[in-house]
Amino acid sequence: MRPLVKEILALSPESQEVTVQGWVKTKRETKNLVFLDVNDGSCFAGIQCTFNRLETEADPALSGISTGASVKIWGRLVPSPASGQAVEIAAAGMEVLGGAPPESYPLQKKKHSFEFLREIAHLRARTNTFAAIARVRSRMAMAVHEFFQSRGFFYINTPIITASDAEGAGAMFQVSTLDTEALLKSGKAPDYTKDFFGKRAYLTVSGQLEAETYACAVGRVYTFGPTFRAENSNTVRHLAEFWMIEPEMAFARLEDNMDLAEDFLKFIFKTALHDCESDLKFFDERIEHGIRDVLISVAESRFSRISYTDAVRELEKNAGAFEFKPYWGCDLQSEHERFLTEKVAEGPVIVTDYPKDIKAFYMKLNDDGKTVGAMDVLVPRLGEIIGGSERENDLSRLEERMRSLNMESDHYEWYLDLRRYGTVPHAGFGLGFERLIQYITGMANIRDVIPYPRAVGQAEF
Repeated sequence: MRPLVKEILALSPESQEVTVQGWVKTKRETKNLVFLDVNDGSCFAGIQCTFNRLETEADPALSGISTGASVKIWGRLVPSPASGQAVEIAAAGMEVLGGAPPESYPLQKKKHSFEFLREIAHLRARTNTFAAIARVRSRMAMAVHEFFQSRGFFYINTPIITASDAEGAGAMFQVSTLDTEALLKSGKAPDYTKDFFGKRAYLTVSGQLEAETYACAVGRVYTFGPTFRAENSNTVRHLAEFWMIEPEMAFARLEDNMDLAEDFLKFIFKTALHDCESDLKFFDERIEHGIRDVLISVAESRFSRISYTDAVRELEKNAGAFEFKPYWGCDLQSEHERFLTEKVAEGPVIVTDYPKDIKAFYMKLNDDGKTVGAMDVLVPRLGEIIGGSERENDLSRLEERMRSLNMESDHYEWYLDLRRYGTVPHAGFGLGFERLIQYITGMANIRDVIPYPRAVGQAEF
């Protein structure tokens, strides 16, 4: 295996022989010296490779080298006289593995807009910003598994193709093998009994319902996989394909759910601060100043807790400050959520017990008959980052709720069986992974924290 740049940078400068392979980020020349900054993506920093024209025979290859070229360079690892780096390579030779002609290579040494980089998503990971996002995303994905595995949760894979709408909102992508073109020409209605699955099927919007079945068998589970929403929302906050983290716990109440969500966020942020230090420093300096301090603050805070009713009272006292008027029964807007975290709680806050009419059918009805045991975790600078609830475990109440929403209960008989046979209190939450990465990095557009974004009118690559 080739040595990584991050491994070479950690070596002692004892004039040992090393070989590096990577891509040229910059090239700088003096009369007798040529400096190449080479990066392989393993860490934020590159390694400087210095060629002395009087001592090497690399001139022919060096003359054609430009930003983006891939190279193999060998030489001695020596102390670096330059500031900001402990070691560099006194190069003895080089092989050009692949050129990148400057007249056609789109990533030259200049600032590119994120809009432009989305058009060349197959190359944008070579920039500092998107390589850093990739590293942070990778480390946070591993941290998700570390957190839940260390707390007795089992990782399960819920189906991507489903016949159930977990959210009841209907914004689902349909999956079908029927010849739609022939159906249009014939004018006939589709017969889904002849479709591949013998019924209407969709891409999942959530693995929650299936996760509940396993939580009610093995105790604690979590899903971490792709989900899909066919919402016609062309905004910086929405994707049609994204990844969701969804834990479910049997024998758990709303309080247990809130404790788990708080512990989870603190663990994730502390891991990011400790293990992604150089990348977070870049985001703090170049993307959004102060994000490291925000992460530190949230990681060290005690999350406040407030009921939806009390939260609305606080918002109504300052109704003139908002574009959308707050009132009991409204779905809280981002401006309301940020006000609650930044002005009322002055830190992260968990809002509980929302009106049932603005929440999903599966949430547990409270004794007042008007609210459900829901929770939203709000954090400064963003607002909602986690949504969850205690699940309704009473069969008659769940059936009544589904009837009131005109849901076809025969599609959910398997889900209702959980309440018929050995029902238990259980709870869980959902967290969009891209929303989490946005929060950690400070990136403004959610399409920039996933390798290949899928959104309205966007399915390239």
